[in-house]
Amino acid sequence: MRKWFIVYCIVTVPLASYFIYLHPWWSLSLILLLPSWLVGLYDLTQTRHTIKKNYPLFGRLRYVMEELRPKVYQYFVESDTDGTPINRINRSVVYQRAKRVLRTKPFGTQVDVYEPGYEWINHSMYPLSDHEVPLENLRVEIGSKHCQQKYNASILNISAMSYGSLSGNAVEALNRGASLGGFAQNTGEGSISDYHLKHGGHIIWQIGTGYFGARDHDGNFSDELFSKNAKRESVKMIEIKLSQGAKPGHGGILPAKKNTPEIARIRGVKPYTAVISPPGHTEFNNSEGLIKFIQRLRDLSGGKPIGIKLCFGKLHEFEDLCIKMKEMDNYPDYIVVDGGEGGTGAAPLEFSDSLGTPMTEGLVLVSNLLNKYGLKDQIKLIVSGKIITGFHIVRALSLGADACYSARAMMLALGCIQALICNTNKCPAGIATQDKSLSWGLDVQNKGTRINNFHQETVHSVREILGSAGVDHPSKLSRADIFRRVSPTKVKSLEEIYPHQRTALTN
Repeated sequence: MRKWFIVYCIVTVPLASYFIYLHPWWSLSLILLLPSWLVGLYDLTQTRHTIKKNYPLFGRLRYVMEELRPKVYQYFVESDTDGTPINRINRSVVYQRAKRVLRTKPFGTQVDVYEPGYEWINHSMYPLSDHEVPLENLRVEIGSKHCQQKYNASILNISAMSYGSLSGNAVEALNRGASLGGFAQNTGEGSISDYHLKHGGHIIWQIGTGYFGARDHDGNFSDELFSKNAKRESVKMIEIKLSQGAKPGHGGILPAKKNTPEIARIRGVKPYTAVISPPGHTEFNNSEGLIKFIQRLRDLSGGKPIGIKLCFGKLHEFEDLCIKMKEMDNYPDYIVVDGGEGGTGAAPLEFSDSLGTPMTEGLVLVSNLLNKYGLKDQIKLIVSGKIITGFHIVRALSLGADACYSARAMMLALGCIQALICNTNKCPAGIATQDKSLSWGLDVQNKGTRINNFHQETVHSVREILGSAGVDHPSKLSRADIFRRVSPTKVKSLEEIYPHQRTALTN
């Protein structure tokens, strides 16, 4: 191809000169030709890309196609059922519910109901009407006997997404939706920003290993700063993040260029400096230390619910925590189980793909161990990991969860198009970016309403599913209610696949 570029130059240079000689207006052709000559010459002389060097100018088409590939695949190649990480059927459900349009679908399911992995819940011959499944049954009180300010939470809440990973407009719209719908927004570990507070939506303040918003200038945990933020009226619960599904056991890095004065003020760090969060907490390093830290935060917050978030890891470590909680008669008010399938957080490939227990197995193990040690009546379980539809919520509740978090569905309700460039600061929907030229297009009022719509419609779908199954309260669901096809000719209930821990150990 090098010789063809040389031929291209040999042909076009004299032709351009000849036409310019005939009429000066032809000099405008140089606007097109001169850049192509310069780009081709640069490609010939650069040393970083073999394709460009061997195929000057024309080799750049490879990079153009690489850029276009995800968009072309999403819109012209993939079917409604095979898109990842969220297929088009589920994306469409979120969009339609957020806009409150078209609640039905035509001509039957597109899902292959004989494909292994297909799941469903059986209906009752005697279904319940809406008034027999009260909306108050779709809320859960969170708070153990040690908690003084219990929180009545929705079964569906906004999962942890920090300001910094999301734009200010996106965070503000999520908070407006939470305020309109009476559900909670998790701050993520980036602390409480002004955008989290603007509309008065309920806040779950997450604290990671960097202790942002509760740290001194040396990065140590500060009781005084924590108490100041924890006692805000809009903060309903506090969550200690031990690990997350996207990158369990991996600390975060805030690059210096992203550490603006605004973000530095919110996180309690120096602006324009790189801030590295350690993989683990510095305030504790064992089960006893964690439990003492939980009680310390409970006291400093005035008795608000304190929870822990984790992606399930080593079985013996969590069992040791359960044993210690039983011995000390103290525990978190709730535990969040995050699936190893990851979420919105950008992560190293190996961590995203190959570390951490998936949501279903993690939830089952945590629920079984809490039941084994007689702790489930005091500790509520929240689950996070690809919660999109009402059936996803019902399935999670049947496995032992009391409530759910959703991140990606909430992003879709904001207008996310699954462009899969969340980690580039170039989000075309103005959500996962700090580029003001992109985020300005996200209208807070409109998108906040859509967040509320999606929440209401999805909770309503849970209500309808429960009614159809003849169940008036989520606590009456069990693993025996959900069925999974394990082969083209075999079906098992989730109780058969994941047996329930039925009896607690006694002292």
